[in-house]
Amino acid sequence: MSGPDDGDDGFVDDATLRPDDPGVLDLLRGGDVEVLGTMPWSSNATFLVQVTDGEEHVPAVYKPERGERPLWDFPCGLWRREVAASVLSEHLGFDLVPATVARHDAPLGTGSLQLFVPARFDEHYFTLRDIPSLGSSLRRLCAFDIVANSADRKAGHCLIDGDDHLWAIDNGLSFHAELKVRTVVWDFAGEPVPDDVADRLGELLDAPLPEHLVELLEPDELDALRSRTAALLGAGRFPHDPTGRRVPWPLV
Repeated sequence: MSGPDDGDDGFVDDATLRPDDPGVLDLLRGGDVEVLGTMPWSSNATFLVQVTDGEEHVPAVYKPERGERPLWDFPCGLWRREVAASVLSEHLGFDLVPATVARHDAPLGTGSLQLFVPARFDEHYFTLRDIPSLGSSLRRLCAFDIVANSADRKAGHCLIDGDDHLWAIDNGLSFHAELKVRTVVWDFAGEPVPDDVADRLGELLDAPLPEHLVELLEPDELDALRSRTAALLGAGRFPHDPTGRRVPWPLV
């Protein structure tokens, strides 16, 4: 199979729905899935697909469970965490994780299907962190990585699209019950958590968690999510990394 960089990618440019279109989730959940090629530089089997329903079509990234490499510290089924990250981002109103759904009828079996974001792929966190207009989004991402326990937030997992919208992808290593934060987003350490971010996190503690999130994660992982959220709100400031080792490798 060819990858998305090996030929004409016009199918990406003429997608009929935008990331913020309310019909995207329905299309991802019910559209026909056609595998177009493998995604380069992925540690697990990851495929670029096109999802079609009648006149509507969008590109998406498909991560089947059967293509995952076993890990000693995470159970199989990382696709669940990809979906959970999108559910949490949407629930918080952070708008960071592209629309992601579970599909059990995809060509290679059960896995996650995430809307493909046409991005400026030469950009990454270290080229974006000093752009003033992204300050609010980057601080939301900092909070998200802490509460979601993101264990692999490389700089290249931070994308910027043509509308200068920040997206956070590759969230499969997240939500572990044990603290495993490894992220490049430490620039805001010691800063107060912005009021709007604190307000949304507070709502996460004051109301039941989304039903879909409860279905995707284990009870101890849900408890840990609430505990990390409470700790961040209690501190009122973004944490430091006293070890200097809570970063992924490679960084980009």
